Amino acid sequence: MAEHQVEITIHHSLAQIDAEVWDACACPEAADGGRPFDPFTTYRFLKALEDSRSVGTGTGWTPHYMTADSDGQTIGVAPLFLKSHSQGEYIFDHNWGHAYERAGGRYYPKLQIAVPFTPVTGRRFLTRPGFEQQGRAALVQGAVQLAENNGLSSLHVTFCNQEELDAGAAMGLMPRRTQQYHWVNRTYPDFEGFLDSLSSRKRKTIRKERRVAQEFGGEIKQLTGDAIERHHWDAIWQFYQDTGARKWGMPYLTRAFFDIAHRDLRDDILLVLAERDGRPVAGAMNLIGRDRLYGRYWGCSEHHPCLHFELCYYQAMDFSIAHGLKTVEAGAQGEHKLARGYLPTPTHSLHWINDPGLRAAIDRYLEAERAAVEEDIEILTSFGPFKKTEVEEHQ
Repeated sequence: MAEHQVEITIHHSLAQIDAEVWDACACPEAADGGRPFDPFTTYRFLKALEDSRSVGTGTGWTPHYMTADSDGQTIGVAPLFLKSHSQGEYIFDHNWGHAYERAGGRYYPKLQIAVPFTPVTGRRFLTRPGFEQQGRAALVQGAVQLAENNGLSSLHVTFCNQEELDAGAAMGLMPRRTQQYHWVNRTYPDFEGFLDSLSSRKRKTIRKERRVAQEFGGEIKQLTGDAIERHHWDAIWQFYQDTGARKWGMPYLTRAFFDIAHRDLRDDILLVLAERDGRPVAGAMNLIGRDRLYGRYWGCSEHHPCLHFELCYYQAMDFSIAHGLKTVEAGAQGEHKLARGYLPTPTHSLHWINDPGLRAAIDRYLEAERAAVEEDIEILTSFGPFKKTEVEEHQ
């Protein structure tokens, strides 16, 4: 039976796409009212980025959302952006751009299929159930054709999943492997159950860090849903601004994003706040998926020893154990996570390069990089805090 022709359409605002249509592709598992696996590709999250002007004119992230339609039905969507820089991506291609421009080429603008400012693995070619292969192929071909027709240097698909990596590579995109640190809940009954899986020395270190953190002079709270109040976002915004200014030079999200998050995303969010005399002095913001907790932002107005580890890592573990979540993704980079039970985990991206010379050079680079990352993951895992038998099981 012949497949119906697929039509690709580019939309410059999510307002041009019905929310139910988008979510039918992005998170069909949530149609019954349950949590989506990936809160970041939901209509409400991406719309919050757009409505808050965190993406759009002047940000370097210009929306070009894709839809794939067949026989009167949308079978796939993708969060596609025209990029004028490489900021907020976390899979770095700055050196590719610099090399190409030194050779006389024009690297920017480029196309990016990604969730802006969000180094979280998930589906990037969002297809309606039953249309995975057809929808994914149409979205890949549509994005490549858009880049070719407009003389753009490249297309990048960042933090895609393994299935998409394999399918994209089969369609001619170049695969790339990088790594992050994730904590896996091995059905621990409680935090002590996790500690029992560690070597004695690491177990003692973590207990000491948690004890020291609790001595900051106040109370640590976990807040989600209606327990989050508007005034909490004032503190989160201040923390985010401070951390963003130190890490990236300027924050990616606007203040309006947090106001919209309070209205539309509270049920997807876990705030962990350290409060003294009713005033937050440090905090971490997480998003909650169906089986994962995603650590996103941290900041503080006062420095207290070990409080960062407690709010960002150990409290996330506590929440995940209590709610039966399988994994904590604690964000990009940070080898200090290794000693706290977060093990190196591969992350993936796909790349299409227009210029044959640049494409060949990057292909050689990626081949060597993949081998180096695989070796790093193996070595770093062996240096983790787990008992020897636990390390062997992780490997």
